[in-house]
Amino acid sequence: MEIKILKTDLIKTIQTVQNIISTRSNLPILANILIEAGNNNLTLTTTDLDIGIISTTTSEIEEEGALSVPAKRFNEIIKELPEEEVLISTMKNNSMVIKSGKCFFKILGLPKEEFPKLPEFINKPQLTMEQSVLKNMLNMTHFSISHDETRYILNGALFLFKDNKLTIVTTDGKRLSLIKGDVKENIPPEKPFIVPAKTVYELIRILKDENNVEIVFNGSQVKFRIDDTIIISRLIEGEFPNYEQVIPKESKEKLTIQREEFLFGVRRASLLTTQDSQSIKIDILKNKIIISKSNPNIGEAREEIEVAYKGPEMTIGFNPVYLMDVLKVLPRDELELEIFAPDKPAVIRIEDWYIYLVLPMQLG
Repeated sequence: MEIKILKTDLIKTIQTVQNIISTRSNLPILANILIEAGNNNLTLTTTDLDIGIISTTTSEIEEEGALSVPAKRFNEIIKELPEEEVLISTMKNNSMVIKSGKCFFKILGLPKEEFPKLPEFINKPQLTMEQSVLKNMLNMTHFSISHDETRYILNGALFLFKDNKLTIVTTDGKRLSLIKGDVKENIPPEKPFIVPAKTVYELIRILKDENNVEIVFNGSQVKFRIDDTIIISRLIEGEFPNYEQVIPKESKEKLTIQREEFLFGVRRASLLTTQDSQSIKIDILKNKIIISKSNPNIGEAREEIEVAYKGPEMTIGFNPVYLMDVLKVLPRDELELEIFAPDKPAVIRIEDWYIYLVLPMQLG
């Protein structure tokens, strides 16, 4: 292998694939990055066996070839090179030479054959949708993914395709997010699948605001093609809970409030929460709410906010993080909050495409 490439192009491609590199695996090869040169393209691949990322960039290829090298060391070397053209070549003893300006490095690698081979997707159901749509859907639901490994089935996002719509659902048992988005005319998978949290976070990082993303499903794995990058991920096996049965019917009495004012009020009250006392109190009155937090060991916070509300008065407690997570991403200046009872989940709905449900907390 012998290539020439601009440092900026190489750095960008490394950054695309490096996040999933495993440093704690019993397999040393998983700490490597596979570098392949061919067809006027340089392709970098990383994997942790659950997720793989392949990113391609154009470069000047003098001689085709491939070698895997330690990813962290390769990245650190490239970052420290001068802002000039980088020359990379491989030797017969699985070593790589890196030159730029007057700089010279030589590092040892492993042959391509020892690097894990990523699965292929041939003649599998495929569909496309706008990258911006999928990115927004994941941004508005990812925070509800559970990180409790004993409930592994909730450690990801449910993807359900029906009638040219994608529905994404996430829940950690204390809150639930559901969103619907448009899919372009293609062949959708026959059944829903669960995308692991790690893959969701990589998608959010890599998806852009223009062009399409292709989604290919093969039963136990899924592939996302995003411009010059491919993400291949194992899926979580098992049956996602019946989320529809926990979503209450729409309430007639709704509390209408300014989103930003509510967010800031919750955030200020949260400053007095502790690990042992996480809830804030919300008193719901006629046309106003009072957000407060009292902690005998720290102090007290109280804030009054005007709202439009004619329903029954009540007092309810919430984990402020669960409110702030959704208030930060909602696209509306004004929102409607459905409060049913102090022991019932509160719901935010935006027309027929977004639902956020959050359980209350006991006030101690």
